[in-house]
Amino acid sequence: MSGVGTMAVKLDEIRSAAARVAASHGLDVVDVELAGPAKERILRVFLEKNAEGRARLKAAIAAGAAGDGMDALPERLIQEAQEGTLSPDRLEQLSGITHEDCAAFSRDFGVLLDVEDLIPGAEYTLEASSPGLDRKLSRPEEFQRFLGSLVKVQTFEPIRNNRHWQGRLVAGTETGTGQTITLDLNAVKQNSKSRKTGVSTVEIALGNIEKAQLVPEI
Repeated sequence: MSGVGTMAVKLDEIRSAAARVAASHGLDVVDVELAGPAKERILRVFLEKNAEGRARLKAAIAAGAAGDGMDALPERLIQEAQEGTLSPDRLEQLSGITHEDCAAFSRDFGVLLDVEDLIPGAEYTLEASSPGLDRKLSRPEEFQRFLGSLVKVQTFEPIRNNRHWQGRLVAGTETGTGQTITLDLNAVKQNSKSRKTGVSTVEIALGNIEKAQLVPEI
């Protein structure tokens, strides 16, 4: 097996192990990245509260309560939450992760990585953090969850001679050929290549998405 293949398999094992540890802390793994040369490897794990934890955060915000993830919000969002002007779509982007969450996860996950020797050589730096407001999207359920949000997408194969699209995620559907998403291009100012397509919406198959991420509206 090639080194690339081995690394891919190992990353799947790391992701699976991270998910187990995260679940024990009431967290979900959003993404895992292993980067850098052998002696300077950085393992980044992006986390968020699980669905139950996010629901508690929403309830706390609605009640104007402190804690339960409120301290993880950017200052401007805390102000909006206190004023009651925090929109539902922006609220859905919040991970609710605290420094304490990251520290507890890192402690337990670091032990598991070493015990199971998931990163041979043991020379690496573990970083655990929130996925941020510009978080990546990859799974079908994530595209459904963030309907109504602004996203930017890069495709493998061009659509109307263009691989880069930005718009509001207005639909996610199941078709005979698989799952697709639809972007409303009128929601943002388009680059010249997008404008030349002459369309107001674009439908993209999930299998054709190389990269996708949220565009913060703050």
